Amino acid sequence: MNAFFNPSALALAAALIAPASQAQSTDALQTAVASGHRTVANVARDAARRPVETLAFFGVKPTDTVVELSPGAGGWYTEILAPYLREKGLLIAAGDDPASAQPFQQRSAARLRAKFDALPSVYDKVQMAVFDVAAGKLNLAPAGSVDKVLTFRNVHNWMGQGDEAKTRAVFAAAYSALKTGGVLGVVEHRLPADREQNLKAPSGYVHQAYVVKMAESVGFKLDAASEVNANPKDTADHENGVWALPPTFANKDKDRAKYAAIGESDRMTLRFVK
Repeated sequence: MNAFFNPSALALAAALIAPASQAQSTDALQTAVASGHRTVANVARDAARRPVETLAFFGVKPTDTVVELSPGAGGWYTEILAPYLREKGLLIAAGDDPASAQPFQQRSAARLRAKFDALPSVYDKVQMAVFDVAAGKLNLAPAGSVDKVLTFRNVHNWMGQGDEAKTRAVFAAAYSALKTGGVLGVVEHRLPADREQNLKAPSGYVHQAYVVKMAESVGFKLDAASEVNANPKDTADHENGVWALPPTFANKDKDRAKYAAIGESDRMTLRFVK
């Protein structure tokens, strides 16, 4: 054995490097969140959505290849992930199909594409993939090629298809795309455990146990759950469901002050590992 090899010193060095690396990732996340390109409306929701804490919990590193499922037309988290991953990692935005027969999907895809094209200094390296649950278009990335798959408040939309097999297929597609040891991060509106779960989730709220069941049914293991996006003031029993709350205020002026005082929804934040 090399006389200069010291296992204890090596272990100590690794222990010191890990926290430093984590601190650097957090600093980079904070820089991305503070980026001037983000829309004013999106920035206004930072206190409710806690992006730094959420992405840190999921363990997203600047060197990761990340699939974001359903970024939507506005790309709330995309605005943060794109600059964060631009230099050393890769963001794959798996969104609506521009070739869909559904006009709303066409419009959503066009708006996101226009957002990217308008600011190449931020979005030029983002790759786009088609994510269409109804049509079964779930080829997110080559098998075993990504470090993280992230989804923010989308499980109820998959359930809205009324076909549990389609919801399970999304989790299976995420599992396939991930490397061994890769992470699926889920944020979703949380239905209290003592309430009945409508399998179409028309209120937008979902049992945490149901999400865990779907993920574990395709091979994932629940690694950790965080209350970083919890809101104990949300009773999850509103007229027009979660959309009664800000920022949507689906009931317009009816009980608006009450819903504003509640704030955004109570949300589960779950980290699964392949």
